Amino acid sequence: MDFKENLKKYQDIVNKNLEKHLRNKECLEGVLNESMEYSLMAGGKRLRPILVISTYEIFKQDIEKCMPYSVAIEMVHNFSLIHDDLPGIDNDDFRHGKLTNHKRFNEATAILAGDGLLNNAYIVISNDLKQSQKEELERKIKVFNEFSLAVDRMIAGEYVDTEYEGKEITKEDLEYIHKNKTGALLKLCVRMGAILAEASDEDLEKLTSYAEKIGLAFQIKDDILSEEGDEKVLGKPVGNDKAMEKCTYVSKYGLEESKEILEKITKEAIEELKSYGDKAEFLKELALYIKNRNK
Repeated sequence: MDFKENLKKYQDIVNKNLEKHLRNKECLEGVLNESMEYSLMAGGKRLRPILVISTYEIFKQDIEKCMPYSVAIEMVHNFSLIHDDLPGIDNDDFRHGKLTNHKRFNEATAILAGDGLLNNAYIVISNDLKQSQKEELERKIKVFNEFSLAVDRMIAGEYVDTEYEGKEITKEDLEYIHKNKTGALLKLCVRMGAILAEASDEDLEKLTSYAEKIGLAFQIKDDILSEEGDEKVLGKPVGNDKAMEKCTYVSKYGLEESKEILEKITKEAIEELKSYGDKAEFLKELALYIKNRNK
């Protein structure tokens, strides 16, 4: 099975599990539940839950054990997208080629839909904790703690990114924004998969380094696509970052140097997986996919 087939297989698994958590629309808050479903099931690459599953599979095959955490991270990711698109932050009209949540519904509903997805992520994890065996609890509580801290860092990164629009910023501060805004959740995904699969400390260190590098690569590629991507493929406007004077790798380093940095850290990420051989083939291909993607 080639990479694209594998990716589709994982996406189907994630989508089927997300569908299990959709809420009833025949109730007083039915429109809110519809709004949550609208964004959660709008499509997207599902990279974050796939990272959890594919990292877990390096060590174990019973992936149902990590599914609640995969589902929860995708809920958090979609919460962040709904809020990112709001008029007070990025003010975007389209996401995945569809109207953004606040444009499809209204701003108040979008805010509450984001809040609902964030809270539902914690419900999914807490339900799994409640049903877990005693010998699993310590490991899962560690994951829950890292989950909560990563969400906190993502929110902090988003704030700094918004606050520094139109302002001069150091390279260190730019890295801080990307490390938190995008990198924190991607690193969390890999670490969750490894911890849940009882990986050793040495394995966790290697995989964390891989995750940090692909997290930065993902954001740099986003910055590049915002500069020269195809709007029809991206499903959202190109050039918003420049128009809003956002701090990006392209604005700081220029387009060509940003591409060189992306190439370098992708190679470094793949190198971290060398000792796993074929077991990490999908993660290696995923690093290349992040570098080469067009949306």
